[in-house]
Amino acid sequence: MGTIRLGKIRSITMRQLQQIQMTLTQRQCRNTAIRVALVVGTLLFIINHAGALLNHEMSGDRWISALLTYLVPFGVSIHGQSTCQIVP
Repeated sequence: MGTIRLGKIRSITMRQLQQIQMTLTQRQCRNTAIRVALVVGTLLFIINHAGALLNHEMSGDRWISALLTYLVPFGVSIHGQSTCQIVP
């Protein structure tokens, strides 16, 4: 079975990647991840970018960072849900 090496941290097997892909296709899991991303992402956006937004100082790089502020909680939620579904 093929693996992706992540240095000393951990290897991701193809089975785990398939499980994440399967989790993404499940509407309930996707909706949960979207809700998590909106709540957590908004809180992080306010903490990290509210001042720049209110002062009209949002550069292109800052908007990319703001996008990641929402994508990371989405990804973490999907990964967590897929981990709970893996059957040994």
